[in-house]
Amino acid sequence: MINSMQVLHQVDNKFIACLINTRSEVNANADGNLLVLVDQHAAHERIRLEQLIADSYEKQPEESGKKKLLSSTICPPLEIEVTEEQRRLLRCCHKSLEEVGLELSFPENNSSQILVGKVPLCFMEREANELRRKRQPVAKSIVEELIQEQVELLQTTGGAQGTLPLTFLKVLASQACHGAIKFNDSLTKEESCQLIEALSSCQLPFQCAHGRPSMMPLADIDHLKQEKQPKPNLAKLRRMAQAWQLFGKQEQHFEV
Repeated sequence: MINSMQVLHQVDNKFIACLINTRSEVNANADGNLLVLVDQHAAHERIRLEQLIADSYEKQPEESGKKKLLSSTICPPLEIEVTEEQRRLLRCCHKSLEEVGLELSFPENNSSQILVGKVPLCFMEREANELRRKRQPVAKSIVEELIQEQVELLQTTGGAQGTLPLTFLKVLASQACHGAIKFNDSLTKEESCQLIEALSSCQLPFQCAHGRPSMMPLADIDHLKQEKQPKPNLAKLRRMAQAWQLFGKQEQHFEV
């Protein structure tokens, strides 16, 4: 359906007005009938997020066929405090955690600590951005959040990986947002068309990186063009209003 989007023009430097064809297959080649407004920031944020996710994997999959997230080495390794139970779980599954970019080691002289030698590459990119803005380092707190998430996953599923870690997605969502087209950015017709074309290729085109809707339907033009529009029965409405007024007066009479 989104593949049939026809760009009309930009609205208020915030939205892109488009037409979508929602008719049956018989009229599939006709012009669009559903008028929608696409949030240009939300749309570009979604496009950027899916591209960032695709770029976060190593180009060559492992022999097992599993995709592995790109990682970055930390020197010296991060020291993370954990409970003995958490350490035991992480040690049993530390090889599988390499798929999400974590490389862990376990010092024998400290049973309440693990060392993190590698983390997902996007974590260090986030750290570099924060330091450029003269803010506090965030890498350790993000790694601690990811490890806690993985511990809870190990406790509930035994380590089965279904989707990308939420911590990882939150970092990429923030990155996607900061680099996306903003409200009040003027777009040419060509740029608007390129944005809509890229959005139509997304897996989740109807929401931004944070889950907000990326577009809003306004009106079905076919319905607006109908020659015979249903008209309200004014006589019937007038009788109903009079009956309601009489009912109200009767209620007041009984109360007195």
